[in-house]
Amino acid sequence: MNEIEIGRGKRGRRAYSFDDIAVLPSRRTRDPEEVSLDWQIDAYHFEMPVIAAPMDSVMSPTTAIAFGEAGGLPVLDLEGLWTRYSDPEPLLAEIASLDPALATARMQEIYAAPIQPELITERLRQLRAAGVTVAGALSPQNTQQHWKTVVDAGVDLFVIRGTTVSAEHVSSRSEPLNLKRFIYELDVPVIVGGAASYTAALHLMRTGAAGVLVGFGGGAAHTTRQALGIHAPMASAVADVAAARRDYLDESGGRYVHVIADGGLGTSGDIVKAIACGADAVMLGAALARAADAPGRGFHWGAEAHHPELPRGARVEVGSVAPLQEVLFGPSRVADGTTNLIGALRRAMATTGYTEVKELQRIEVVVAPHQPS
Repeated sequence: MNEIEIGRGKRGRRAYSFDDIAVLPSRRTRDPEEVSLDWQIDAYHFEMPVIAAPMDSVMSPTTAIAFGEAGGLPVLDLEGLWTRYSDPEPLLAEIASLDPALATARMQEIYAAPIQPELITERLRQLRAAGVTVAGALSPQNTQQHWKTVVDAGVDLFVIRGTTVSAEHVSSRSEPLNLKRFIYELDVPVIVGGAASYTAALHLMRTGAAGVLVGFGGGAAHTTRQALGIHAPMASAVADVAAARRDYLDESGGRYVHVIADGGLGTSGDIVKAIACGADAVMLGAALARAADAPGRGFHWGAEAHHPELPRGARVEVGSVAPLQEVLFGPSRVADGTTNLIGALRRAMATTGYTEVKELQRIEVVVAPHQPS
């Protein structure tokens, strides 16, 4: 593996973001109508390989139901405003109207309200009553406290999501979450992450997870690179974790763990490139927060933006481009890759000659850094 000399005492591997790569056409093309975007994880089948990120600016119970009915997998943030307040709509409106200089401090106050277990149950009940796949997310820090409430509420898929999640958290202050034991004892499939390296992902796969989220501080609302100096360019991260999936498949005797790109996916082209690097599906945040009917009202933020001690994210203005239906399926009224995300994926696959998402993972990729005009 080639490394670059940073200085006499340090060398580093060159890593690539989605902007640094491009896919190449193959020797054949197909009709878009012949392309299948179906995706299945465990027993759950979806019409598109897209997961809606568990973020208050992206998913409310209402938008989660709409996204599920559209054929995707919605994930509700079970530590967000919808499980802290019975009616968070006024607070969502307030967050969207905050002065940028005051936004972080006010959001810290709003999110200081305790999580109410009865609201976790109620929000998941709403999704189940609508007939969509029920998925909820907790951070590793709060999984121990609330997992039983989530499972008793009838969740179909359990998501443990953090900026980074390891299979071996060391703490001298408290009993850490033992992911392997936890997943083994749970009766529902678990998606866990983020992970941004081959080794971290391989360890998470060995816990029994059904899927691994790939990413670390690379999303539109993250400032992790500025705050902590940590960043994982997504094209390289996805390719590394895809290699871990391949090796774990051999190691386990055929157990397949889904690789889900989570971060750095602002446009439809990024979705195509994530799958080309080896992802089975993508988790979208900012791309869906741009929907006119998203709860963020043109703004986007994650849990890192209101951390009580060290915020590593920000409330960012992403704007509103179109209703959710048009963001997903068009028709596009702009040419910047922010609408008709699914139509673009379908056309990219047809243009390069592939009919199934997993086939697209084999496409030729080149390093071609993008130079904005």
